[in-house]
Amino acid sequence: MSQLAGGNAPAYDFSCIEPLADSPLQGGHIAVLGSSVARGEASEGWAVGEYLAARLGTQLTKEAVSGTTLADTGPQSYVRRLYRLDPNTRYDLFLCQLSTNDATLHLPQGVVASGRDPAQFDRATTLGALETILEYALRTWRCPVAVFTGSRYDSKDYAALVACLPALRQKWGIGVLDLWNSEPFNGIPDASRRLYMRDPIHPTKAGYRDWWGPELERQLLAFLKQ
Repeated sequence: MSQLAGGNAPAYDFSCIEPLADSPLQGGHIAVLGSSVARGEASEGWAVGEYLAARLGTQLTKEAVSGTTLADTGPQSYVRRLYRLDPNTRYDLFLCQLSTNDATLHLPQGVVASGRDPAQFDRATTLGALETILEYALRTWRCPVAVFTGSRYDSKDYAALVACLPALRQKWGIGVLDLWNSEPFNGIPDASRRLYMRDPIHPTKAGYRDWWGPELERQLLAFLKQ
């Protein structure tokens, strides 16, 4: 059995996920904005949103397109696709993936603006686009908003983006679901990593269900209790 088939074997189907008995979002609605990691590029379309929806007992709206960036580089950028989400839908949680594509393409990082006026945000940069998304989501849906990272891989550019998230958390009061910086989380055996990841960036179903998902859930529940 190939590496990819192993991590996507029927034993790892999300239908096997047991719902959380005391979910704080039971019956709610989650929105997820992202690229291939949020879409489930290597996991038959099952990813972070599907895991959390199954565990927390929610509906899911997923706006995820592979190869796209936070920085506004074209019509498929995160910041433009944000407006495809219905502003009149009641979301109980908005999640945004910290894009790995911005790092891979070495797009300009930008800065965390001094104020909250969207006119200050440079959408052509990763941080400017992310602040545009955060401001809009908080104002439009008035729900908890969180950004999630990927697990650690060899990328100085992505590490630099992750390092900016605490400043955004302090400024906007968002959640940061940080897989990147957890030493115990990232310190798994090589055999487990081969099962969980197709490549350094994209998890398989096993990776989402048994590795990323539980840790993201743990951090999310802690944020929602604040």
